[in-house]
Amino acid sequence: QGQLVESGGGLVQAGGSLRLSCIASGRTFRSYGMGWFRQAPGKEREFVAAIWWSGGSTYYADSVKGRFTLSRDNAKNTAYLQMNSLKPEDTAVYYCAAARVGRLTTIQNYNYWGQGTQVTVSS
Repeated sequence: QGQLVESGGGLVQAGGSLRLSCIASGRTFRSYGMGWFRQAPGKEREFVAAIWWSGGSTYYADSVKGRFTLSRDNAKNTAYLQMNSLKPEDTAVYYCAAARVGRLTTIQNYNYWGQGTQVTVSS
């Protein structure tokens, strides 16, 4: 059974940066797509960024383009989300997830989820 574990969340001032990590274990995710989603209080979970482990395009939500960068280290089975120029509206629980097939921007395609890590951006 696969497992995803996020880390790196915290409290940061507006304009600051954080790097989230997602470590995959328990199975081979090399053929999967890895995505980051976030959920703010009272809101639905929304897509942030995604990439296929095997390479190819990286996808970003319009709200984070130019500020967030998704990367992966296959040797470490780890995906990273570098978040710069953070805004208060980025405050949410951030989840990493894995999708075996389908469009990576579609939440229903994800089969595995981490437990989430809290990101709080103060103004």
